[in-house]
Amino acid sequence: MSLIALSSASVYPESSAHAFGYAKSLGYDAVEVMVGIDALSQQKAAIKQLSDHHELPVCAVHSPCLLFTQRVWGTDPWGKLERSAEMAHAVGADVVVVHPPFRWQREYAAGFVDGIAALEESSGLAFAVENMYPWRASARRGVEMYLPSWDPSDDPYANATVDLSHAAIAQTSPVAMAGRLGSRLRHVHLTDGSGSARDEHLVPGRGAMDAAGFLRHLAGAGFGGHIVLEINTRKASTRDEREADLRESLVFARTHFVAR
Repeated sequence: MSLIALSSASVYPESSAHAFGYAKSLGYDAVEVMVGIDALSQQKAAIKQLSDHHELPVCAVHSPCLLFTQRVWGTDPWGKLERSAEMAHAVGADVVVVHPPFRWQREYAAGFVDGIAALEESSGLAFAVENMYPWRASARRGVEMYLPSWDPSDDPYANATVDLSHAAIAQTSPVAMAGRLGSRLRHVHLTDGSGSARDEHLVPGRGAMDAAGFLRHLAGAGFGGHIVLEINTRKASTRDEREADLRESLVFARTHFVAR
């Protein structure tokens, strides 16, 4: 059975503690913890305490592999993944979300596919590699910033994540990507995008990615992984506005993902 979860990134600049509070009050099934600059997100004991207090499971840990988290948990990319696995075990999560390496991380990228497979075998966790996108230098030209590829369906990962905002930037169909991945699609970041070069992370249904159709496709295909709402609420001027976006996102997911 798929869990409808809230990413702690969705409440930024509020903290991971606030994410658990929103998720509990709105009726989410679980939380995905984005390990980032929020000090709480880096602490296994704190996350376990929040999970226990709110009686909400942590379904996934998102490794600190964004540009602005390059120094969180050190600078060794494999060390970051090992610590992400440690946190996942400590809080009961079964998925670690990871981005493909940046192109300047050449040594890391060279062993990435085999290294992810080895981590999965040693940890017993799913390391779900997320789709990214070319960085657009112009309307017609993209620059490949990820190795071995921004598209996880290009490589033989056992588990992958599809993010709709990233698919929007790449101007690629998330349904087609899900079809190429088949049973390897383990995790979803439900959001939306307009197709611009910005990583918008819109409330699902407010962009051009037919998020409703994507959810219906997943339901029809028997998807049993996690569906995580990962939206940008930074423009919310009040707590009530942020809560309204989080509520709308949850209602959208429950309306359009109906398991068969």
